[in-house]
Amino acid sequence: MEEALRRAEILMEALPYIREFRGKSIIIKYGGAAMEQATLKESFALDVILLHLVGIHPIIVHGGGPQIGALMKRLGKEPRFVGGMRVTDEETVEIVEMVLVGKINKQIVGLINHHGGRAVGLSGKDADLLRARRRPHRMPGGEEIDIGLVGEVETVNPEPIRLLKENGFIPVIAPVGVGSQGETYNINADLVAGQVAAALGAEKLIHLTDVQGIKDGGGRLVSTLSRKDAERLMQDGVIDGGMLPKVESALRALEGGTAKAHIIDGRVPHAILLELFTREGIGTEIVL
Repeated sequence: MEEALRRAEILMEALPYIREFRGKSIIIKYGGAAMEQATLKESFALDVILLHLVGIHPIIVHGGGPQIGALMKRLGKEPRFVGGMRVTDEETVEIVEMVLVGKINKQIVGLINHHGGRAVGLSGKDADLLRARRRPHRMPGGEEIDIGLVGEVETVNPEPIRLLKENGFIPVIAPVGVGSQGETYNINADLVAGQVAAALGAEKLIHLTDVQGIKDGGGRLVSTLSRKDAERLMQDGVIDGGMLPKVESALRALEGGTAKAHIIDGRVPHAILLELFTREGIGTEIVL
């Protein structure tokens, strides 16, 4: 009986959050270990389905950098990076599209559907979802370097996403955009997630990562991070590497009207539910 009562208390703790988020959109940037380990993939799919069944609208944006690199090497093409950004020529962007749109997107859609969900895959080319322009890489000294068909989001067309969610489907978005001349662009998935969150006026943006969250200079987890403190930590080099686009994404989403942004540890099973439906939450919340 004690165990049954404990379970009932857990459900009751979640009730006010279910009520608060019902009918609202939650953008989830899916990547890292959560996208690679079988048990974490399954718990992710079940979390997304649970959100959908209680009336919340999960929208997935996924990455796939390691998988792109692996296929490039199998095809005899050595990946090249400048300042952490993949140099993307025409041959590379074809590989990017094959992996992100043709493989990973369909795997995520299939996983959710296998567990009883109703997911539909999209790329930025579908209904001009992600219009993009070339994004040169800026070096620390201010010099701009052309790294090829690497793009940044120019506009988001929210209509296909709204159409899917209003008809009971879970959108799963691959971060491939289209330029003004029909060219394909490889876009950082973190930044796509932030732009989609802003375009939809989402309730939350959640980044799943392979770390606890953002840590300060002393290595302590920061539970709430303001824009001012984020800028200071970036300037000091505490926030660097792959965390930079996640923080930039969160700030863009918040500026666009998203209520809250979070960076959480996707290695924790059911991390999304722990963030949304518990008083303490996990990871780092970013605020303006």
